Amino acid sequence: MKSILVIGGGLIGAASALRLQAAGIQTTLIDPGDKRRGASFGNAGHIGVEQVSPWSSWSNVARSPRSSFAIGGPLDFRWRDAAMIAPWTQRFLAACGPAAFARGQNALAAILGDAMPAWHRLATAVGKPDLVIPHGHATAWMSEAAADRGRGAFAAAPAGPAKVREMRADELARYGAVLRAEPAAGVLFEGTGQVSEPQAVRDAIAEAFRASGGESVADSVKRIEPNGRVVLASGNERRADAVLIAAGAWSGALMRQLGVNAPVIGERGYHLQSADTNWPFDLPTTVFEENFVVLTRFTSGLRATSFLEFGSPDAPGDARKWALLQRRIADLGVKFSATPERWVGSRPTLPDYVPAIGRLKRAPNVLYAFGHAHLGLTMAPVTSELVLALATEAPPPIDMSPFAVERFG
Repeated sequence: MKSILVIGGGLIGAASALRLQAAGIQTTLIDPGDKRRGASFGNAGHIGVEQVSPWSSWSNVARSPRSSFAIGGPLDFRWRDAAMIAPWTQRFLAACGPAAFARGQNALAAILGDAMPAWHRLATAVGKPDLVIPHGHATAWMSEAAADRGRGAFAAAPAGPAKVREMRADELARYGAVLRAEPAAGVLFEGTGQVSEPQAVRDAIAEAFRASGGESVADSVKRIEPNGRVVLASGNERRADAVLIAAGAWSGALMRQLGVNAPVIGERGYHLQSADTNWPFDLPTTVFEENFVVLTRFTSGLRATSFLEFGSPDAPGDARKWALLQRRIADLGVKFSATPERWVGSRPTLPDYVPAIGRLKRAPNVLYAFGHAHLGLTMAPVTSELVLALATEAPPPIDMSPFAVERFG
């Protein structure tokens, strides 16, 4: 393979393009150029190597009624997108069975085992090792009752390469300076971390890609052919020896053009961000479970993320969710702007919560890497290394069969 077109400039596509170009494959990265469009811009920045259990589980199904947005929870559906959601939900429920859940857990454990080292390798490759902050992350509870429930859940759940311990009194006391009250309890995950700023990471990767001779095209793909030819929205055409589909929540439409069923859906998240904050840089990403809020301190400010909203990735944001998120922040007593930056974007989610990474059997010139759900940022570097192995026909370090898109028929 001498040349490749990478479709999608999020963290998965950008990291893969950099790895391919650095390996001597002439790489063209095609992306519409709207940096706020996908989850790579607005996520919580957490490197979640502990998330080895798929969200497709009967325990999550049982918990869904009390997680509903209608009663203040994070889970919601765009009912006008019911025709899209219904078949995806059927597949999701099928993936909740014990055998399917175990397969998904084994697959996630395999790929996440090297996710943090891969992040350090990528940060070193772009010449900015400080992009990765390996200070773990925390889950905090504001009441003893919630803490008792939470401890039990964490004790029963695997954490992959991460280690979990109870937070000490002095660690909890630090939150007292930036919250209305000190948490009653919390757990700290060691062996995880965050990035300094999601968009700064993507910018650094893009800069390194261009510096190594890669080409970036600000356009979107209207039609794709299995021989490596694509037609762009502008009317221009591009051709290469191979194509990598890494278009996040928009990958399913491209795969359908190739006769492949890839049931990826937009699982939308929301954030508010405030440059006006007193949240310390060295407090790790913290999940406040009772409030359904994740807080992360970035170089540009404090970001609060929340919600799991299933529907079209192109739908407008729901103002009610930003309003509720702002109330949750106020309830915690966090110093935050009254007019924060608002964002909504789509996590590309497959029904079994396992990404699709591989080479298309019916069209070997087509590679794919999408459907990373909540773990796109976490898995971007390790996915890029797997893509490079596929492109160069080198033996991958893990079994790739669980990630084949053909599993969906």
